[in-house]
Amino acid sequence: MKLSKPLSLIITAVMLTAAITISSLSVRSPQPAAQPAAATASEAAPKDETLDDMRGVWMTYMELSMENEADKSEAAFRQKFAGMAAMCKNTGFNTLIVQVRPFCDALYQSKLFPPSHILSGEQGKSAGYDALNIMCAITHKLGMKLHAWVNPYRVTANQTPAKLGESNPYVKDNSIGLALESGTILNPANAAAQKLITDGVAEIVKNYDVDGIQFDDYFYPEDIGDSDSADYQAYLDSAPENGAMDLQTWRESNVNLLIAETCLTVHRNKPGAVFGISPQGNLGNNKLLCADVVNWCGKRGFADYICPQIYFSLDNPALGFSEALSQWSALEFSGSVRLYVGLAGYKAGTDADEGTWLGRDSVLADEFNILKKNEKVKGFMLYSVSSLNGKNAAKEMQSFKKAISG
Repeated sequence: MKLSKPLSLIITAVMLTAAITISSLSVRSPQPAAQPAAATASEAAPKDETLDDMRGVWMTYMELSMENEADKSEAAFRQKFAGMAAMCKNTGFNTLIVQVRPFCDALYQSKLFPPSHILSGEQGKSAGYDALNIMCAITHKLGMKLHAWVNPYRVTANQTPAKLGESNPYVKDNSIGLALESGTILNPANAAAQKLITDGVAEIVKNYDVDGIQFDDYFYPEDIGDSDSADYQAYLDSAPENGAMDLQTWRESNVNLLIAETCLTVHRNKPGAVFGISPQGNLGNNKLLCADVVNWCGKRGFADYICPQIYFSLDNPALGFSEALSQWSALEFSGSVRLYVGLAGYKAGTDADEGTWLGRDSVLADEFNILKKNEKVKGFMLYSVSSLNGKNAAKEMQSFKKAISG
């Protein structure tokens, strides 16, 4: 697949080194170990005290959803979001991570993506108000930061949404995507798909008072199979002799390029905003998704923060919280990359991890206290808002709230 001229220019700007020169590049994938150029002073992430004491909470599209509400009005959405935001503020959080692009759609005014079904009940149908603008205003009035959470590749998952809008980019041009058993994704090897994603990020940071952009842990799905074989073959046909990347490395480099471009896009279009990634907490599992987390942590220019989802109890027999944290802490981190840790509020009071959340009422509080003693960790993010008032986790949350406010 040939590079478009704009994408070639982006690569020239973001990559400090590469195994082959841009002039001879005939595919869109640099070597994954290539380091993006350091941002200039005007493009660098801010020196913000909040970033070194991150107390974030994720707000999912399900929690923001108005789809099944009898009243889908702007007033109803404002009331719903304001209530959740106030609860987060009163609990002791300083940052909300709100999901604004879950299915190649938008909970904001976009020229690239259709209005999400989350608000109106039908993808492509406007809710009649700008949800992200409302969320920014309410969050900042409460003295908190807001990071816009984007799922970069996902178009559908498990038949959700049930129907795509006519203006969905994949519907308009299905050559940019891959239809898999688990759902449809934008093809990480497709230059037009990658440009769509980064242009979409630029659209958010230019038009909204967000403090950051976050990608979640969905990269190459595990059921990718050979669905991208034509793209890989096109790469092999153009690769230098004896210098071709294997399939795994090629896929990782596709993701790496998107990550580097996104980081640069955020900094260039909104100086002071940050870009973060929340990969899976099991360090080894990220390899299955072609998520090159070691380079994202260790090299400047991929992200401002990494927040692995260490969603395990202290006594999980498969992989305990402390063991997973030790693995992440042992990685080399660039001086410009902060390490946060994702905590599993949604598991509190449940029989998850072979029942090991039920043995005590202070798992989250104990994990938070472990994080406080780790010099590499600069904060945490809790998944998710609903867990704060979950009936099964009332005692667990009481001890957690006491710990983070102490």
